[in-house]
Amino acid sequence: MSNEKTKIAKNTKKLRKQRDLSHEKLSKLADISHNMIIKIESGAIQSPTIETAQKIARALGVTLDDLMKENHD
Repeated sequence: MSNEKTKIAKNTKKLRKQRDLSHEKLSKLADISHNMIIKIESGAIQSPTIETAQKIARALGVTLDDLMKENHD
């Protein structure tokens, strides 16, 4: 895949900002590393595990499907 950010990267960042959460706060809520959140949002990790994606979705209060939608509004 190219340097283009994945849907999960874009949606994680958008939802995190909508909820006024820092990377650190989201990482604590999701019980994953701060560095992992940054790597996912930046596109450095383009395919996080389902477990990681589910943790992020739960922490953001959305479903896994919502986190992976093309255009999350």
